[in-house]
Amino acid sequence: MYNYNLIIMEIMNYKKFGTIVLAAILGSAISLGVYKLTEDNKKETIRIEHSSQTPIVGATYTVNKDGKMVPLEFTKIAKKVMPGVVHIKSTQLQRANSNQYRQQNSPFHEFFEDDIFRHFFGPNTRPNNSGRTQQPQARVGTGSGVIINEHGFIVTNNHVIQDADDIEVTLNDNRVFKAKVIGTDPSTDLALIQIKADNLSYIPLSNSDNVEVGEWVLAIGNPFNLTSTVTAGIVSAKARNINILQDRSAIESFIQTDAAINPGNSGGALVDLKGTLIGINTAIASPTGAYTGYGFAVPSNIVNKAIGDLKKYGMVQRGYLGLMIRNVDGSLAKEKDLDLTEGVYVDSIPNNSAAGSAGIKEGDIIIQINKNKIKSSAELMEHVGRHHPGDKLEITVDRDGKTKSFSVILRNKLGKEKIQESNNQDILSKLGIEIENIDSNLSKKLGINYGVIVKNILPGKISRETDMRKGFIITKVNTKEIKSPEDLVKYLSSQKGGVMIEGTYPNYPGVLYYAFGL
Repeated sequence: MYNYNLIIMEIMNYKKFGTIVLAAILGSAISLGVYKLTEDNKKETIRIEHSSQTPIVGATYTVNKDGKMVPLEFTKIAKKVMPGVVHIKSTQLQRANSNQYRQQNSPFHEFFEDDIFRHFFGPNTRPNNSGRTQQPQARVGTGSGVIINEHGFIVTNNHVIQDADDIEVTLNDNRVFKAKVIGTDPSTDLALIQIKADNLSYIPLSNSDNVEVGEWVLAIGNPFNLTSTVTAGIVSAKARNINILQDRSAIESFIQTDAAINPGNSGGALVDLKGTLIGINTAIASPTGAYTGYGFAVPSNIVNKAIGDLKKYGMVQRGYLGLMIRNVDGSLAKEKDLDLTEGVYVDSIPNNSAAGSAGIKEGDIIIQINKNKIKSSAELMEHVGRHHPGDKLEITVDRDGKTKSFSVILRNKLGKEKIQESNNQDILSKLGIEIENIDSNLSKKLGINYGVIVKNILPGKISRETDMRKGFIITKVNTKEIKSPEDLVKYLSSQKGGVMIEGTYPNYPGVLYYAFGL
C-alpha cells in the first residue's frame, strides 16, 4: 500500500464569516506542523503533514534475459556510474573573419559554432565580443566525457573538443583538471583525452552487439550545464544511420534511445542496467535543438576500436573495402529486379578496391561478414570499421540468386594493406580536406605536371582559417612540390608553425596561396 503526503490548507476569513478548505491528498499523515499568519482581520492556518517513511523502491518488476523477475530500480546503477562521467569545458580562440563551415538544415543535431545555424549537441558557443574586430574571439563550449580507466583517459565526442585551445575537465567530486588531446576521429565523432590523475572511478565497456531493442538504459551527462544528470529510457533501434557526420568515411551505426538527452550531453554515457558502457551519446533528432524523443549514441564496440587505435597510433586505423554501396530495400529490389529486400548492394567499384581485387563485382549483394548477417549499409560500415588495414574478412554475397564467399584483405584510405604512419594525428582530418590525385586529362588541360585536387572540404583548419574551395589543386606546400596524396600527408605531418599552400583552380587563371598555422 502506498504512502502519501497530506497537505491541507484551511483559510478562515472572518470578514466573510466563512471557511474554505482546499485539500490535496498525496498520502497518509505522519507528522503535523501548524503555521499561523495574521494580517489585519485575516487569519490563515496552514497545516503541512510530512511522511517520515523511506521511499518505496523496486516496486516495478521486469523480466531479465534469463526469464526471471527482477526489480526495475535505477538508484544503485546511477550511484555507480555518475563518478565516471565528467563535465568538459573547451575554449577556442576564433578568428573574427574565419570561413565558418555551415551544415545545411537538418532535423539531426550534433555540433555547431554560431547562432543562426545552431549545432545541437556540441559546444554551446558564443563569442565574447560582439563588435567586428580582427582580434581572436574566445568561444567557450561545454559537453560531457566518460572516464574509461583509472589513469585519467576520457572518451568524448570529437565535436566537443575539436580545435580547442584549452580543455578543462571537472570530475563528479568537483576536482578540476586540464586535459590534453591524445587523438581524434571525425569519422566516428570520437576523441580521446587525458588528465593527470590516478585511481579514478571509471565505467567499463560492454559488448554493444549484445544490446537489444527494448532494453532499459540510462543516459548520464551535463545537459545545459546541469551537471551529473541521469535520465532513463529504452533502446529504440540499432544500426541507425542519420547522415549527420560530415566525413566521406563516416561510420554511422548509432544506438537510438528515448532517454532524454540535450545539448551538453554530448560525449556522455549510455549505460545498461549492469552499469556498463554501451554507447557515447552524440546526437539528437529535433526541429528545435532540444530533446523531442530521439537520441543517438556511438556503440561501445566502435568506441573500443577507436580509443584503442588513438592510444596506440594517435589516429584511428580504418580498414576499407573500397566499394560504393546502397541499402537494399523494396524500391531498389523493384528497380534492379532483385529477389532480396535486405542487404547491401554494390553500386560501383573504384580503382584499387580491396573487395574488387578479391572478386566482388558490381551488382553483388553483401549479406554476411564473418558470419554476421548484414541487413544495411550502417551495419556493414560498423563491422568493417572495427578492423585494421591488413585484416582479412570473409564476405558472403548474393550474385544472381547464388551465394558466393570471398576473402578480402582490407586496405587503408591510401589503398595500402598496412597500418598508416601518423604524427600523433591524421593530418587530413585535422585540416578537414579530402584529396586525390589529379586526373591526367585535367593535368594536360591545365598544363601542370603534378598536384592533388581537393575533393571535399569538411570542418577543420582549412575551412576555419582560409577561403579554400572544393576543386582547388595543390601543387606546392612551402615550395615543396606535391605529386601525390602521400607526399602531402608525409610533408605536413612533419611541419609545425606557418604553412603556405600554393595551387590553382581549374577555371581560374593564375596561382593562388592559402596560409594557416599547424
